[in-house]
Amino acid sequence: MAMVRQAMFPYFKKYIKALPITYTDEILLTDLFLLEEDREKELQVYYTPFEYINPQAKIIIAGITPGLHQMKRAYSTAITAAGTDEEILRTVKRESSFHGTMRKNLVAMLDELKLAEQLGIETCGQLFGTCHHLLHSTSILPHAVFYKGRNYNGSTPKILKTPLLKKYAEEYFPGNIEGIKETLIVPLGVNVQAVIEDLLLEGLIPGHRLLRGFPHPSGGNGHRFRQFAEHKEQMMKEIEEFFSSPEDKKDR
Repeated sequence: MAMVRQAMFPYFKKYIKALPITYTDEILLTDLFLLEEDREKELQVYYTPFEYINPQAKIIIAGITPGLHQMKRAYSTAITAAGTDEEILRTVKRESSFHGTMRKNLVAMLDELKLAEQLGIETCGQLFGTCHHLLHSTSILPHAVFYKGRNYNGSTPKILKTPLLKKYAEEYFPGNIEGIKETLIVPLGVNVQAVIEDLLLEGLIPGHRLLRGFPHPSGGNGHRFRQFAEHKEQMMKEIEEFFSSPEDKKDR
């Protein structure tokens, strides 16, 4: 059974459902959906309905934080989605996680690493469709974070040196993957990797294995091709080793 661990959606649902199908950025970026802010550091955190947790996942993909595009996509999906809260949030995750060019780049790199083959599917694009039951997509910072009015990039200010951001990373992320049996975490970029390495060291997310060296798939990351090429061989080896373990074979 899937889980919705956070209890925010029941509160925000009525406001989301009342939104027009077509809306401006300003309608979302208001006090109504503002969760927290640090005025001194010019940080704002806005509610984003990415609360669905899939404990049956075979792979965890972790980003930095939903950007404005993903936030808007999540709201638009939630406005029209029907069913129980869990069904709505599951649809939101499937339709909105890493949506856009980022998802296309992400799938291409994962397929090149032959992850789809290890999962027994044709392409990792299916993780966002017919094979969504194999994936748990999440972020170190679960709700949309903006720095000086722009998408937070994970580096300035530093997550673990900023109390507001550190709280979400240390309190939300471990709870967000709690209940998911040992699996492989794919961190999107060096900033996410660094935070998860710290959480592993502190024992906050024991049992999971981290795939190191995966670049952030954003189209704005001009270094992703070089970074991917540098770590490709080692990442393929780690993926193969993980999915060939006796424990994994028993569960597949």
